Amino acid sequence: MTRSTDLIHHTYLPPAEFEAPQVGIFKASTVIFPNVAAMRTREWLDKSSYTYGLHGTPTTFTLEERLASLEGGTHCLLTPSGLASIAHVDLALLQAGDEVLIPDNAYSPNKALAEGELARFGIRHQFYDPMNPDDLAARLNERTRLVWLEAAGSVSMEFPDLVALVRLCKTRGVLCGLDNTWGAGLAFNAFDLTPGQGDAPLGVDLTIHALTKYPSGGGDVLMGSIVTRNDALAKTLKLSHMRLGTGVGANDVELLLRSLPSLPLRYRAQDLAARALAQWCTQQKEFVQVLHPALPGSPGHAHWQRLCVTPQEPQGLAAGIFSVVVDARFSTPAVDAFCDALTLFKIGYSWGGPMSLVVPYQLSAVRQLATPQLQAGRVVRLCIGLEDVQDLQHDLAQALLQLR
Repeated sequence: MTRSTDLIHHTYLPPAEFEAPQVGIFKASTVIFPNVAAMRTREWLDKSSYTYGLHGTPTTFTLEERLASLEGGTHCLLTPSGLASIAHVDLALLQAGDEVLIPDNAYSPNKALAEGELARFGIRHQFYDPMNPDDLAARLNERTRLVWLEAAGSVSMEFPDLVALVRLCKTRGVLCGLDNTWGAGLAFNAFDLTPGQGDAPLGVDLTIHALTKYPSGGGDVLMGSIVTRNDALAKTLKLSHMRLGTGVGANDVELLLRSLPSLPLRYRAQDLAARALAQWCTQQKEFVQVLHPALPGSPGHAHWQRLCVTPQEPQGLAAGIFSVVVDARFSTPAVDAFCDALTLFKIGYSWGGPMSLVVPYQLSAVRQLATPQLQAGRVVRLCIGLEDVQDLQHDLAQALLQLR
């Protein structure tokens, strides 16, 4: 062989017996088959072999299996983002004439997707009040094929009665999917919502998870996942995944695999920091309400307590994120100035990374239903990173001078 050919077809293969703390990173579009028979008979749906990079490599299979275990499921698919996971579920399970129900406090792009592409495809939608199971019950109908759940709600952080909502879906024979990004697979098990209570097992049909947030932990990866325990549902989702061609890059998978072992430590640290700051915020007269599920008096606190406080976790777990409602006497420019005055808190979307973030919101622009559980005022969301709590408190204190 010539040297140029030898560079491609070199006969050396490294020995297989190599193991290290980090998983080997396999980058592949093409997967080589030993013969035509193998090419024709290999199966990727059950992870027993490899056929094409888009359908899985040892690297992506490893991350999927670990995420399935984290969430309490048995099957996992990777997607390019959390929103891509939501879109994939919608496209795989819904068709023209079907209807999807979405909580009014859901992640806004989920709602925008229903109002845009899904509506254009002939798929109907309704927004329901997640804090009122009777409202969901009234909206369920013969066209409903999928109900989205979210705990806690986006920005306003209400924690719904997940058990009641899921039980409603099961009674009506409707699939339910949970955006489990806030819980990160740690705060509660979405596939077993009534552990040790003597009830029949009750859980969601699937979860989506924006791995961009806590599993990444670095604010530098966009990726999502879909997890289920249902074999038939998993096959439907996998086949749709194949047809849509939504793959993820091996380097991003590598970053997730490296970050995943520290997820519980980071989640707990950010949880403790957020609770301390949320409690401090309750003492500031400019804030008329502090929205944090673990805080008594916050909307849905009792539901969070019932689900997340266990003998194993007597203090419960919660994400390191909360919102404050700034007194309505302060104008939007004043609230914006408060956010601009923060130095450690950076203005930016997302959360779960090492840097604390702040974003002011006009909830009225993204909510269709009334929000009697919220005090009048402007909402500011605070996402707590890994900085020292006292430093973050001082930053908030000095920024409040802009309001005073």
